[in-house]
Amino acid sequence: MYFVTYQYASFSEAGILTADFKRVVPVTTIGKVLGIKLPEQMTDFIRLADDALIASIEKAMADNPNMGINLNSVKLLAPIPKPERNIFCLGKNYTEHVQEIKNIPGLGAAPESPIYFSKLSSSVTGPDSVILSHANATKQIDYEAELAVIIGKEGSDIAKSDAEDYIFGYTVANDITARDLQKKHSQWYKGKSLDTFCPLGPAIVHKSALPLPLNLGIRCRVNGETRQESTTGHMIFDIPTIISDLSQGVTLYPGDIILTGTPAGVGLAQDPPAFLKHGDVVEAEIEKIGILRNHIQ
Repeated sequence: MYFVTYQYASFSEAGILTADFKRVVPVTTIGKVLGIKLPEQMTDFIRLADDALIASIEKAMADNPNMGINLNSVKLLAPIPKPERNIFCLGKNYTEHVQEIKNIPGLGAAPESPIYFSKLSSSVTGPDSVILSHANATKQIDYEAELAVIIGKEGSDIAKSDAEDYIFGYTVANDITARDLQKKHSQWYKGKSLDTFCPLGPAIVHKSALPLPLNLGIRCRVNGETRQESTTGHMIFDIPTIISDLSQGVTLYPGDIILTGTPAGVGLAQDPPAFLKHGDVVEAEIEKIGILRNHIQ
């Protein structure tokens, strides 16, 4: 199932796409069909969404194929528009990406352990929205297509073998980065956290549709030109390793978002560098999840 957050008229809430991707069914409507009260917001829903509830929702959707609002009548937002915590991110998690930046000071060398950083939760924006160019702050905006993992239940010190139990699902992310700020500040936090620098969406695919291990095609296009193309199977640290390692001493909560790194082909590594500019259209795509399209403004 594909879960979204959508805006319709003056309100927004969590919904589920129909099998033909033509309509969206409010989670609250599905709750009424099931005879239970379900919350309007995605993170609150994720807290309740155990395997039994997901199975019941899937059956209700199949039994009521004509429910929902025409998808053309709504605006899709980021699946989690306002994360409760900063976004967890991994750096240098694809070997080919490590190779392409190995001669850039401060960015080379393959990691022996996962490299973590974070993006402000306020940097999140949705599909088909603008990425602000922040011309007064940066001249070097780059793209990074990434698989995002959405945590489904609270846990810490999680074993690799149990990691999938703590996942709700997956979505597409673009880890937009101001390379000049990344270099200037000698760390990545501000250069990764400008407003609109974390597009997410268009939907969260529930883990039941994408069992581990994942080997999904991942790519990024700028104005139709393919810049990145790889598979998630090429990660240095796979998803169970990431969840297990990150959770040692750190409690993960429902609705937490983990960006798992980007493959080769970033603008910084082009010769000459190919940064995003005003008017560009950037598309991050992951097989079986969807296309995340944004415009640079």
